[in-house]
Amino acid sequence: MNDHKFLLKTPELKRENQLLSMVENQTKFNLNNCEFSIYETHKAAFDVKLHFETIAFTAMLRGKKHMKLDNKTGYFDYYPGESVLVAPGETMIIDFPEADETPSQCISLSLNPEFIENSLNHLNYHLPKADETSQWNIELDEYFLFNNQSLASATNNIMRIAMDDNSQKDIMADFALKELLIRLMQTQARSMVEKNIVKNKSRIGFAVDYIRKNLHQKLSIESIAKMAYVSKSNFFRMFKDELGTSPNEFILQERISRAKELLRNRSSIKETAYQTGFSDTNYFTRVFKQLVGVTPKSYQDRNTFLD
Repeated sequence: MNDHKFLLKTPELKRENQLLSMVENQTKFNLNNCEFSIYETHKAAFDVKLHFETIAFTAMLRGKKHMKLDNKTGYFDYYPGESVLVAPGETMIIDFPEADETPSQCISLSLNPEFIENSLNHLNYHLPKADETSQWNIELDEYFLFNNQSLASATNNIMRIAMDDNSQKDIMADFALKELLIRLMQTQARSMVEKNIVKNKSRIGFAVDYIRKNLHQKLSIESIAKMAYVSKSNFFRMFKDELGTSPNEFILQERISRAKELLRNRSSIKETAYQTGFSDTNYFTRVFKQLVGVTPKSYQDRNTFLD
């Protein structure tokens, strides 16, 4: 699983004398195709309901919520670096157990359904995916997400535009919302890949499955593209469209993810490098440190000690 979350920029908290409510105080910014809100909670509260009529993209900025969605099962903790997609007509049921000490702050973007439909239709017509079995589509069931760099950057951008005093803000917001929708769909697709929820009939599903089963071998993009019955250039486009990353980056990330698993299970560094397709231990150590921030040895010591 992805264990790296990107935090969003945080607007200053309001002072208590500026608040109309101590619980989910709402500051609203209206745009042509979306309503952007910042919510703040400054005291502990439980069973607070927040209802959205249209599809809403929400993201935590500070503090913690313990919540559930009324049409989904089970409570979960909601922290900064995470986003939740709320289906039309759905209600968030929220506890704020720590808000006395640490105020919570989150944002919501309630999106115009017609704008979403037109944006998806435009993408599917003018920029169809290289894999014709797949379409641009928002998955309402893939609702809990870790922010990657692209999604965080797109969210920060729309926040900046919404809060800015600018006569062209609606035009800029429409462009920014389209980027946010694309990044959201790519983040959902990546999240589904990480959980092994892959549409098996799709070419991307086949490619991801093949890569995962053959990480210990030398992988040729050209040969995987041939097996997926797609040209090499379309194979690159397919990955970028679907997952927001290139096949080479994806293979490297999968290798490092598997390496972490093997190291946690106390495999030697030499064996881990071999099992994840690195012929040279020094090169493996260099790449691992670059992507994880510590050497394989440090990672293993730290994670073995925690077990």
